[in-house]
Amino acid sequence: MTPPEAARLALACLDLTTLNDGHDTAGGEADVDALAARARGPFGPPAALCVWPRLAAFARRAAPPGVAVAAVANFPHGGTDVDAAVRDTAAIVDAGAQEVDVVLPWRAFAAGDEAAAAAVLRAVRRACDGRVLKVILETGELADDARIRRAAALALAEGADFLKTSTGKVPVGATPEAARALLETIADTPGCRAGFKASGGVRTVADAALYAGLVREILGADALAPQRFRLGASGLLNDIEAVLGGSAPAAPSSAY
Repeated sequence: MTPPEAARLALACLDLTTLNDGHDTAGGEADVDALAARARGPFGPPAALCVWPRLAAFARRAAPPGVAVAAVANFPHGGTDVDAAVRDTAAIVDAGAQEVDVVLPWRAFAAGDEAAAAAVLRAVRRACDGRVLKVILETGELADDARIRRAAALALAEGADFLKTSTGKVPVGATPEAARALLETIADTPGCRAGFKASGGVRTVADAALYAGLVREILGADALAPQRFRLGASGLLNDIEAVLGGSAPAAPSSAY
């Protein structure tokens, strides 16, 4: 895959994200306006805009045609309060957003309370029936490979359409090792057509190409499409545009 090919794929599969902390609604709307403007860039649109639930309706109005809106639930803490997670999800659905990115209650899961983690995912799945559900596993905090794979299997069992690495709010986001664990869990689940989303520290087209290569290796070339591959990032678009515009510094071909 050449750098321009990797950049075009990354753009088509990009969830362009604004999840800044501490913004009131008005300030958040300005951020979403800026995000929507970036989504109208010269090289084509991203797959989706990803925002807070309170900004999902505004994002729907601001998004370019054909660009989905995703919003986050139970974010970023990943608590076990089912009612709170469902309230987030109901707000997203009522706003008309097409996708929900929910945080697995990973602390409870890591402590052995799989039932509490499953209860949140099950309730959110019911509350967003018909929407795309991405489950954020916070793999950098789970750390252990076996635990990551068990969390991935739980999320798939509760109806996840995508397995997503990270909120981007913890020190360790996406890693190739975690990506492989999630992708292999998808591949090893009979009849599963779930997708994979790399999020947390994905900043360059070379980063994106690495994860695309893992998707191709494990799920096959047909999975390299927005229906099964996403990249969650705010800064990645800068590098995509630099590569496609010819202004990016040359990267080693091995990066792609």
